[in-house]
Amino acid sequence: MTVLREHAEQQFKKELDALAKADDRTRPPSWKLSPWAVSTYMLGGKVKGVEITPKYIGNKRIIEIAIATLATDRALLLYGVPGTAKTWVSEHLAAAISGDSTLIVQGTAGTGEEAIRYGWNYAELLAKGPSKKALVSSPVMRAMQDGKLARVEELTRIPSDVQDALITILSEKTMPVPELNEQVQATRGFNVIATANNRDRGVNELSSALKRRFNTVILPVPATADEEVEIVQKRVTDLGRALELPMEKPALEEIRRVVTIFRELREGKSSDGKTRLKSPSGTLSTAEAISVVNQGIALAAHFGDGTLRAPDLAAGLLGAVVKDPVQDRIVWKEYLETVAKERDGWKDLYRACREVSE
Repeated sequence: MTVLREHAEQQFKKELDALAKADDRTRPPSWKLSPWAVSTYMLGGKVKGVEITPKYIGNKRIIEIAIATLATDRALLLYGVPGTAKTWVSEHLAAAISGDSTLIVQGTAGTGEEAIRYGWNYAELLAKGPSKKALVSSPVMRAMQDGKLARVEELTRIPSDVQDALITILSEKTMPVPELNEQVQATRGFNVIATANNRDRGVNELSSALKRRFNTVILPVPATADEEVEIVQKRVTDLGRALELPMEKPALEEIRRVVTIFRELREGKSSDGKTRLKSPSGTLSTAEAISVVNQGIALAAHFGDGTLRAPDLAAGLLGAVVKDPVQDRIVWKEYLETVAKERDGWKDLYRACREVSE
């Protein structure tokens, strides 16, 4: 069976194995790799002839701080605007440190306390009462028992009273099970990586008690256009290979145009600083740029000649920018008329975007 998306530890097994063989540095308890090797895995390099592809392109110090935090008894909170690779970084840190990135709690408004602590097999519970056999372990409980990293995605989407179930776990490294008059104590190597975004509407603020249990690392948007183009190109190439799209290498110039549009609208001004722009309601993140280019490649591959061109990007750009059908449409049309129309070499993109925007 061919899976649609392999876990990081499966997809990059060759790299992780090469690093493990070459890694002769001190490893914290239960870690598969030393902090140095984890950093090399995240940031890229070469180990005994094996190319280690970078998983994070940006400030090296951010990754080093995140790794150092996980080597202590402090939990890690990756914080920032949507689309800044928080989940991606979380997954790859767990893969490199624990060899298992699958111990995940996905935060939503409906996430209950049992997702963090434990639940019950109710058939077994009703038949025989509370017992270890009836108890259903959460990903966090399994991580505690196995000395691995647990991942809590979108922590601020979880209701506040459920979030606070983490306080005892993070401070005492213990999970009480009062129904059995027992407790689960964390094995060395256990820790938590949580992610949260600061643009989420209806967000549940973390209590001060819970905030103190985390070391917060802010993942910024890419600092330069070149950095963002590199990220988009790499991720699009990886995704295209995984989805087996019959495509040519992504057109760098088209990727640069998408990134330029997103950055200008995010920053509220043209790249030359001469034109002030309104910003749309959405975040226009790097992740959305990747989706726009990926959709364009699929259109070019299946309904074109395989070469990514402006008409393949137009619909994706419209969908990414125009989240509010009234206000964002005004922002988008203004951008097309004041920037795209006047820019050298952008006539094809202007016409394609105008066509789908009518």
